[in-house]
Amino acid sequence: MRDVVGQLDGWWQKGETAALATVVGTYSSAPRQPGASMLVGPGGEAVGSVSGGCVEGAVYELGQQVLAEGRPVLQRYGVSDDDAFAVGLTCGGIIDIFVEKVDPDTYAQLGAVAEAIRDESPVAVATVVSGPAERLGKRLIVWPDHTDGGTGSDRLDDAIRDDARGLLDVGRNAMLHYGVDGQRRGEGLDVFVESFAPPPRMIVFGAIDFAAAVAKIGTFLGFRVTVCDARPVFATASRFPGANEVVVEWPHRYLAAEAEAGRIDNRTALCVLTHDPKFDVPLLEVALRLPEVGYIGAMGSRRTHEDRLERLREIGVTENEIARMSSPIGLDLGARTPEETAVSIAAEMIALHWGGAGSRLAEREGPIHVG
Repeated sequence: MRDVVGQLDGWWQKGETAALATVVGTYSSAPRQPGASMLVGPGGEAVGSVSGGCVEGAVYELGQQVLAEGRPVLQRYGVSDDDAFAVGLTCGGIIDIFVEKVDPDTYAQLGAVAEAIRDESPVAVATVVSGPAERLGKRLIVWPDHTDGGTGSDRLDDAIRDDARGLLDVGRNAMLHYGVDGQRRGEGLDVFVESFAPPPRMIVFGAIDFAAAVAKIGTFLGFRVTVCDARPVFATASRFPGANEVVVEWPHRYLAAEAEAGRIDNRTALCVLTHDPKFDVPLLEVALRLPEVGYIGAMGSRRTHEDRLERLREIGVTENEIARMSSPIGLDLGARTPEETAVSIAAEMIALHWGGAGSRLAEREGPIHVG
């Protein structure tokens, strides 16, 4: 909903009604991930996408039906690759889409949710998408320190609250399954939790030309990007328009302070681009010993890499700690320019995050997306 919440909140603030269609489950080569949303507006507008164009027409019609009848619907789209064109899901995957009516009566908390998303404050929306008719569409809004709304069962609300906070902590969306009264091993009720956590961080160390390209692609991928360098003549906002902030500080001191303040987590990407031992070695000593970090990559030639490893071992960094580092940074794309290198780094981060092999899809068989 993050991509369409501004439009949805605008209609909600005026007391107007819209249909909200959300991808809540995907299987095989699904075109978009859970949480992707599309709106059918009060004037017949279509906003957003749930499948990259494959089934938008069918979802639009379902949205109009939900607006007319008022009852939420969980609909599955998808067939085998052989006859995928029959329903328009040309990728051959399967998606489950939940369509609901949204107005101030059906979604009283939307204004607060929209405000939290705008302010980058963590909030999770847990919606009953399958179960008894009287529970369908009920939702619990979960903040780190309080909740709002409810599903009609205190026991179920308690279970959802605990599980949703766990998902919110790692920024994940998920379908949860319970018994009708919140039994954790029960069946009969499905709850989709959409987590709106603050954007993950990317910290680029080294105010060089490659850093400008990496900062730009990091922003494109949804990261909040910081460029850090100890040299004020290079670390200027004008040189890095793609970054959210530029910090003048010794890299290892900055990273240690950010970690101490709790601003480094398992979604944070650290890109060390200075390839200068006086900056790299103390920085990597801090980075490789952090309890949680999503990605640590260090730029440099093979010779620089070997020298870096020797220096890290000399100060006591263990082999297990060194194994957390991607060095030389990036996938082998044959990149030469800063922009091509940035694509190489981004490709490695994506592959590691999703378990991709980094090989050509044309040389593989089977589904493109798994799970």
